[in-house]
Amino acid sequence: MAENDVVSLDGKVHDPNRIDFLNRYLNELERATNDGVDVSGYFVWTFLDNFEWTRGYNDRFGMVYVDYETQKRTPKDSAFWYKEYIEKHTK
Repeated sequence: MAENDVVSLDGKVHDPNRIDFLNRYLNELERATNDGVDVSGYFVWTFLDNFEWTRGYNDRFGMVYVDYETQKRTPKDSAFWYKEYIEKHTK
């Protein structure tokens, strides 16, 4: 899910749309497994913001914000949300 994420004045990256997207997606994945679909694993695309061939560095896809100039990494709200989700859903 591409967004135009920015570091807020509080130093954090708030990405509620990505959290909503992931939550809806994972709810449907859980429903599919409950209906008998064999799922071996799931990987979020992508962990870090990166270069995309069609949009360059304009859109951000990751759960970790990358300052391309300094290479500083800042976990977005979605990274913390996903950590909690995994902890709650690990068997």
